[in-house]
Amino acid sequence: MATLQTIRSKGPLLVVVIGLALFAFIAGDAWRILQPHQGVQDVGEVNGDVLSAQDYQKLVDEFSEVIKLTNGLTSLNETQLASVKDQVWQSYVNNKLISEEAEKLGLTVTDAEIQAIIDEGTHPMLMNTPFRNPQTGAFDKDMLKKFLVDYANINNSQMPAQYVEYYNTMGKFWNFIEKTLRQSLLAEKYQSLIAKSLIANPVSAEDAFKSRTEQTDMLVAAVPYSSINDSLVKVSDDEIRSLYNKKKEQYKQLVETRNIRYVDVQVLPSDADRKAVLDEVTEYSEQLNNTTTDMGTFIRTTGSAVSYSDIPVNKSVLPSDVVARLDSIGMNEVFGPYYNQTDDSYNAFKIIAKVNAPDSIMFRQIQVYAESEERTKTLTDSIFDAIKGGAKFEDLAKVYGQTGEINTLAASSWEGGQINAENETFIKALIDQPVKELAKIQIGQANVILQVMDKKAMQQKYKVAVVKRNVEFSNDTYNEVYNKFSQFVAQTNNISELEKNAEEYGYTVLPRTDFSSAEHYIGGVSSTKEAIRWIFNAKEDEVSPLYECGNNDHIMVVALEKINPKGYRDINSVADMLRAELRRDKKAEMIMSDMKSCTSIDQAKSVQNAVSDSVKHVTFSAPAYVSITRASEPVIGAVAAKTAVNATSTPVKGNAGVYMVQVINKDNGTEKFDEKTEEATLTNMYARYSTQFNSFINDLYQKAEIKDNRYLFF
Repeated sequence: MATLQTIRSKGPLLVVVIGLALFAFIAGDAWRILQPHQGVQDVGEVNGDVLSAQDYQKLVDEFSEVIKLTNGLTSLNETQLASVKDQVWQSYVNNKLISEEAEKLGLTVTDAEIQAIIDEGTHPMLMNTPFRNPQTGAFDKDMLKKFLVDYANINNSQMPAQYVEYYNTMGKFWNFIEKTLRQSLLAEKYQSLIAKSLIANPVSAEDAFKSRTEQTDMLVAAVPYSSINDSLVKVSDDEIRSLYNKKKEQYKQLVETRNIRYVDVQVLPSDADRKAVLDEVTEYSEQLNNTTTDMGTFIRTTGSAVSYSDIPVNKSVLPSDVVARLDSIGMNEVFGPYYNQTDDSYNAFKIIAKVNAPDSIMFRQIQVYAESEERTKTLTDSIFDAIKGGAKFEDLAKVYGQTGEINTLAASSWEGGQINAENETFIKALIDQPVKELAKIQIGQANVILQVMDKKAMQQKYKVAVVKRNVEFSNDTYNEVYNKFSQFVAQTNNISELEKNAEEYGYTVLPRTDFSSAEHYIGGVSSTKEAIRWIFNAKEDEVSPLYECGNNDHIMVVALEKINPKGYRDINSVADMLRAELRRDKKAEMIMSDMKSCTSIDQAKSVQNAVSDSVKHVTFSAPAYVSITRASEPVIGAVAAKTAVNATSTPVKGNAGVYMVQVINKDNGTEKFDEKTEEATLTNMYARYSTQFNSFINDLYQKAEIKDNRYLFF
C-alpha cells in the first residue's frame, strides 16, 4: 500500500519523465472492429511491417494501467483517450523508425547496459519509481531486487486477493519501465551518433563570434510593399505555375486529407426546461431540510452532480459556489435554491458537520485473510492479542508476508474523489482511531489490524450535503430540434443544396480543409467517430446521414467537398499563396527600379512613399525589427555586416518592403574571442539542433512508408 501511494503521489512527474523519454505507449479505450471492415485487421503499417488491432490494443492496455496507477484514475474520459491514442501510434512509429536505423548501424542495447543503469540508480525514470529509500529518497536497487524476488515467488493461492493484484500491478509497472528504459537508451545512442557527426571549426567559430558580438547602428529608408495597390500588379497563371514547379517539394503532402463542409447544431435547454429543474431543486431543498439520516441515499435520489461522503473534507474540494456561501448559514441549515452561472446549475446545500480532522495520517497495518470467515476472525484475534501482549507489530507482520512498515496517507488521496464503501470504512477508522491504539476492522473478506502512529496538519473540515442539478434539455426539446434538423438533412443531397437549405433553416455551414483520418473530432465536437469514418469512405459532393454526437447534445451532417490525395498538393490549393509571393516580388522590382539611382540615404528618403528611421544594435545572428514597416527583417543584419561605416547599401528586398541602409557606427564590444570556447558552443548548438526529436524523426518519417488505419477501429 505504501508503494502504491508513492506511485500515486509522484504520478504527474513520472508521466512527464516517461513522456520526455518519447516512448510511452499511452492508454486508449478498448478497440472494436466495425462491421463494414471485418476483413481488415491492421491498424497501421510502417515500412511494410503491419501492426494488428490486437497488438495495438496490447500496447494501449499496457500503458493504460500505468496511466491509471500513477494518476489514481479508474478510467479515462474521451478527451484523454483521444490524446493518448495519438501518442500510442506516434510512439510506435517513432520506435519502429529508430530501431530500423539502429539495426542498420549496428546499435543495440544489452542487458548489461540496462543493469548498469539500474545499479547507478540516477536515471530520471528510476528516480520516480516507488523503489526508493524512504530516508534518502534515492532509488534503491535492493528494494527493487527484493520486490522482483517476492514477485517471482508469489503464491496466488495463499496470498489475499488484494496483495496478488498489487504484486501483479507492480510487476507490470516495472516491466514497462524496463522496456521504456531500453527504448530510451537506444534512441539516446542514435541521437548521440547524429550529434557527434557535426563539429565546429576555427573558421565557423570566428564567423559565429563576429555575427554575435558585432553590433551596428544605422539609418534606414524603406518603401513598404503596402504602398503599391495590388490592382497595379498583374500575375499570370503561367507565372504561378512556374513558381509552383520551383517550390513543389514544399507542397508535398504525406497523408491523404479531405475538405469538408458541415452543419453542427447544439441542443440547448428551453425556458421550460430551466423552470422544471428549478422546481425540482426547490422541492429537494425542502426535503433536505427535513432529512437527518441516510444522507448519502437521499443525495443520490436527487441526481446531484456532487455525491455525498460521510468523511469530512477540506472545503477546497467542494464546488466553488458552495464554498463562497458556507459562512452564510449555520449548522444543519439549508442554503438555496440558487442559480450558479458558471456551470449552469440550480443548487441547494446543508452543512451536516464541522470537525477538526488531519490532512495526513501515519499508520501501519496487518491484513489477515484465511480460508473461512471464522478462521479469519480467530487468526485476527490471535494476532491482536499477541501485539497487545507485547509482541512486535513488524515481526508479526513479516510472519504473514507483510512488512508492517509505517505508511503515510494524505487526505488529498481521498478528498474530492469517488470512494467505495470499503475504503470509506478504512478512512473513517484512520480518522477516528486514537494515536498508538490498536483496532480491528473488517474490509471485504479480510480483517485489518490497524494502528495509527500519528496525525498531522489538523484542519477544520466539513460534511456538506449538496444538491447540484445542471440544467439539461428535456426529451421534448431534443425531439423538436432533432425533427427540424432531420427534415433539413432529408432535403439535402449535395453541397449546393446544403448551402441553400441551411440558409432557409437558419443553420450555418462551416468549412474545414485538410481534415485527416488521424483527427478525433469534427469542429471540436466529441463522439464524431462515425462521421469521420463516413468522410473517408465518401465521394466528393456526397452528404452524410444525420449524426447524433457530442455528449448526446449535438446533431451534425457532413458533406465531402474535395479529396486531397497523398503526394503534391494541387496547384489550385496553393495558388493564392503563390500569387501573393509573386505580387510581392514584382512590387520589390518596381520599388528597386525607383531606388536604383539613389546613392545616399537622403536620396532614398525622397523616393515616393518612402519612410525612414534609425535602427540600433543590429547583429548578423538575429533578425532586426524595423518599426516603420512593422516587420522582422533578417536581411538588414546581413546588409549591416557587409556595409562599412558611413557607407550606404544598394536597395535590398525584405519581407515587408525594399530597404537602403547607411551604417553610422559599428561596435565590436568588449568580449574577447576564444576559439576553443566558441567551437565548443557551436558544437553543442549543432548537437541540440540535430538531435531535436521532431527534427530527425521527421526526416525518417518523410522517407518511410507509413499507413494509419486506426480510424477504422478506434
